[in-house]
Amino acid sequence: MAQGSGYGKVILFGEHFVVYGLPAIASAIADSTIAELARSGDRKGKPGSTGAGVFVMEGDGWTLYDARPETPGYKAGKAEEQKKSIDLMLAFLKVDTKKTPLDIRLGGVLRAASGVGASAASCAAIARGLSGLLGLNLTDAQVNDVAHEGEKGYHGTPSGIDDTAATYGGLFMFRKAQPRNIVELISTPKSLDIVMGNTGMTASTSEVVSGVRERKAKDPQKYDKVFREAEKLVMDSRKALEAGDVHTIGTLMNLNNRLLQDIGVSNDKLETLVDIARKEGAPGAKITGTGKGGYMVALTPGKHMQERVAKAMENAGFAALRTTIGGRM
Repeated sequence: MAQGSGYGKVILFGEHFVVYGLPAIASAIADSTIAELARSGDRKGKPGSTGAGVFVMEGDGWTLYDARPETPGYKAGKAEEQKKSIDLMLAFLKVDTKKTPLDIRLGGVLRAASGVGASAASCAAIARGLSGLLGLNLTDAQVNDVAHEGEKGYHGTPSGIDDTAATYGGLFMFRKAQPRNIVELISTPKSLDIVMGNTGMTASTSEVVSGVRERKAKDPQKYDKVFREAEKLVMDSRKALEAGDVHTIGTLMNLNNRLLQDIGVSNDKLETLVDIARKEGAPGAKITGTGKGGYMVALTPGKHMQERVAKAMENAGFAALRTTIGGRM
């Protein structure tokens, strides 16, 4: 039996635009997914309860027991994508599950939900679990490659930002490139408190990304302007993060949210959460990740503000995740 882990993530600046080769800034968060892998029959008894909260799925020579906490309906809604993801990773590593049937159990504290890198975290965790179980001795770079292959099952053509955060952790600027993506680590003078508010809605990343692409094709002049603004915003935000300039970071987050509204990836629940955060004093709040559901993120400097914003979201009926990003490397 072997275990592996993968971090959740938050995209601070540049989501969606990153698909087109523009830079983005993202960070891993402390919440992670744990994968436990065993050859079928090696484990004593069943790999965990198959009662409430455990989603069971059969593949070709493997069985998944998904015990992660979830936004209701996420696991069932992503089942076909998850099956494809696991098959892609096994094929990439040339694992013959007819000779080596597998049990895969997913757990950990990271909620299976849109916008928090849940799929990438599971891919990185499974990749590390396979490495340990099968004696593959994969490096982090190779784990990242396997996780990226798995992300194709969910996203079609993933940017790579989620699987990079899931594999390596940390705060970084990311740009999609060939033959390998460009990743530059970022230090902040001190860690920054954030709150991630969960709409409780699951979104299909591939569908949302396709929608942006279609709208961009219909109105290239509008979208070219938005994309130019997005690129400048990311470069400005990096400087603000490195300086620890909370006011400017917040202002740029608010501007980024407007750009995401302009490309059509917001919805009422996301904007409600953004409004709650700002009314409680957060200097910045925005959609994070896919949009059309999932999570938003608020900058909440200081534990007192973090708790006030999180409680306000919870009092309004939403789940809130309290975490930190950044700090000296």
